[in-house]
Amino acid sequence: MPQPPPGAAGQPQEDPVPLPQEPAEPAEPASSGGGKIGNLMKSSALMAAGTLVSRLTGFLRNLVVAAAIGVSTLNDSYQIANTLPTMIYILVGGGALNSVFIPQLTRAMKNDDDGGEAYANRLLTLVVVGLAGVTAVMVIGAPLLVRLMSPDIASHPASMQVTVAFTRYCLPTIFFSGVYVVLGQILNARGRFGAMMWTPVLNNIVIIAAFGGFIWVYGGAHTSGVDVTTISPEGVRLLGIGTLLGLVVQALAMIPYLRETGMRIRPRFDWRGHGLGHAAKLAKWTFFFVLANQVGLIVVTQLSTAAGLTATNQGHPGAGFAGYQYALQLWQMPQAIITVSVMTAILPRISRAAADGDVSAVRDDLSYGLRTSAVAIVPCAFAFLALGVPLSTLMYSSSGEAGAQNIGYILMAFGLGLIPFSVQYVVLRGFYAYEDTRTPFYNTVIVATVNAVASALCFVVLPARWAVTGMAASYGLAYLVGVGVAVKRLRNRIGGDLDGARVMRTYARLIGASLPAALVGGAAAFGITGVLGYGFTGSLAAVVGGGVVLLAVFYVAARRMRIEEMTAMVGMVRGRLGR
Repeated sequence: MPQPPPGAAGQPQEDPVPLPQEPAEPAEPASSGGGKIGNLMKSSALMAAGTLVSRLTGFLRNLVVAAAIGVSTLNDSYQIANTLPTMIYILVGGGALNSVFIPQLTRAMKNDDDGGEAYANRLLTLVVVGLAGVTAVMVIGAPLLVRLMSPDIASHPASMQVTVAFTRYCLPTIFFSGVYVVLGQILNARGRFGAMMWTPVLNNIVIIAAFGGFIWVYGGAHTSGVDVTTISPEGVRLLGIGTLLGLVVQALAMIPYLRETGMRIRPRFDWRGHGLGHAAKLAKWTFFFVLANQVGLIVVTQLSTAAGLTATNQGHPGAGFAGYQYALQLWQMPQAIITVSVMTAILPRISRAAADGDVSAVRDDLSYGLRTSAVAIVPCAFAFLALGVPLSTLMYSSSGEAGAQNIGYILMAFGLGLIPFSVQYVVLRGFYAYEDTRTPFYNTVIVATVNAVASALCFVVLPARWAVTGMAASYGLAYLVGVGVAVKRLRNRIGGDLDGARVMRTYARLIGASLPAALVGGAAAFGITGVLGYGFTGSLAAVVGGGVVLLAVFYVAARRMRIEEMTAMVGMVRGRLGR
């Protein structure tokens, strides 16, 4: 399912709270007034709530999908079919829409007499026409796309047939993804951030209903043993149409929100001479940016499906592409809830500051985004490392305990990579604010190359069961390298550091508080599962018990280290609770 602007896969408070400790440095950008910060926090909090509900229903969707078709070869086929439309959509235009057109829409609203309505309608018309043609071509070429994604699946006739069928049902989501994102970006540019985060809930509900119906009719994977050789054409049709219908509902649900803003949707074919050409030139490098990303993803998909087929034959389900995807979606949740929403709310303001030449305001907002998101991102990264296995067995045990444990190992390997992944997302918004799309492309080439090479090395060196776990660790390693390059280039771009000492102090203290918390919380979870096992009861007790211990130790350590951003957030929450 396409997620809000990628990257994928966040959000926070309302009014700034005076800091009881170390008050010399305000937690928010100094260039922004209290009212602006309050509005930013309200927008971010609304997006956080929507994204949280969306992700929670998304995980419920994943549970139902895993219960219906397992986590082995059949699910690999479905994941490939469901991933292809997103890859193609982002490649042909989604990356540009997400990173280039928000600043352009903001400028059109500011400079055009009609508040940017004509520009928005031209953009929507262009996307509808372009993606309709792309979708038609892709549906025809579905077998070639499947062979590109996984030669191993294509070499097995039964797997190939099912995967192509799934793919042809899923590919029209390319068109509806474009409609959804354009309408969402128009709303974002008009200061309406909630709809884009809430409407994916409808998508999840529809897919849950489709896969729930499959279980009702055919039985679950654990009981019926359904796989690529036994699933019926009617079953494939039910799951495929349900997946497509989910995104159709998600896209069309944006229209009422848009009407509330007073904007009238009208086809506009007068594309020349109205700024779309300028945006297209900027989007050129975004296309290459996405292309590099997708090439890296194709490499990982091919390697993980090959490793998964071998691991399944050796009796280790959940160690392939489906396991990689499930762990990745869970791992990206804090990024979507915190970092994405914070930066979605901040990006229009950063773009205005960049256009006005206010480098100080750009620097302050980026620093605020990095520090605010870190309060949740850093402890979550360590929590995945400590509680990955019981968390996965709790969620995916319906597909079999062995497969769920393998997903947990993959999640643990992703763990700490969440920190550089989040930092990279924030830093790249600085380049986009200056309409610099070339530098992110070069940075992504580095990330994709490191990820592909390290993943290939894991595939060659590690046993099949652990190859995908190594690929998950490679993902974080690639972003760690990318962050170092991106930060250096952004410093050169804005002519100074990014409030570096303050940002590094915040991250160092958060890591210092998270490390002992993860050790104690992980030990508690391990002890609980040692007694109760990895069934539902044992996994739930381990997640709750280990999680409570981890949070308690982290909170005490963070307070002793006087981490001002966390103190401000806790103060805000206590204030809202009337304490």
